[in-house]
Amino acid sequence: MDAETADRLAIRALVENWAVWRDAGHWDRFATCWHEDGYMCATWCQAPWQEFIKASIAGWEKGVSILHFLGGHSADVNGSRAISQTKMTISQRAEVHGVLVDVVCTGRFYDFLEKRNGKWGVVLRQPIYEKDRMDPVSPSAKLELDAALLERFPVGYRHLAYLQTNIGYAVKTDMPGLQGPEVAALYTRGAQWLAGGPHG
Repeated sequence: MDAETADRLAIRALVENWAVWRDAGHWDRFATCWHEDGYMCATWCQAPWQEFIKASIAGWEKGVSILHFLGGHSADVNGSRAISQTKMTISQRAEVHGVLVDVVCTGRFYDFLEKRNGKWGVVLRQPIYEKDRMDPVSPSAKLELDAALLERFPVGYRHLAYLQTNIGYAVKTDMPGLQGPEVAALYTRGAQWLAGGPHG
C-alpha cells in the first residue's frame, strides 16, 4: 500500500472512530482521536477536547441523547496535514414544551487534521450545519414552537438550536451553514491550514 492510500484510510478510520466511540460513551478510546491541543466547536459546546468530553459525560448523566451517523467522505491531504469533510446527521431526542421530539440535522464534519509522530489526530472539528427538522416522536402529538425563538438561529440548525436552548444550553448563533460568509471563512481557514498556516 502506498503512503497516500494509507493516510487516507487512517483519516477515514479516525472520523469513524470519533462517531462510534463518542456515541457509545467509550471516553478513553474517544480521547485517542484528538491531539493534545484539539478543539471542538459544536452548537452547544466550544472547548478543548478534554472539556468537551467532560461536558458530554455530564450530558449523558442527565439523559441527553445526541447521536451521529456518517455518510460520504472526502479528504484533502498535503503532507502531514489534511482537511477532512464527512457527510453526517446529528440526531437529538428531548422534550420540547412537554412533547417528546426528534431533531435531525444534516451537515458535514469539517476537520483540521494533522499527522504527528506517525498518528493522525483531530486539531479542530467544526461542523457545517446544512438543514434540519423537528418531529414529535408520537405522530398524534401536537407541537407549537415559539416563532421568535426559532428565527434567532440560522436556518441550517434552527430546530436543533431550539431544542438545545429549551434543555438549558447556550447555543452559538453563527455556525457555518451550506452557504454564507461563515462557511466561506471556514474554507479559507482550511486552505491556510493545508498550506502550513494556523487554523484560525
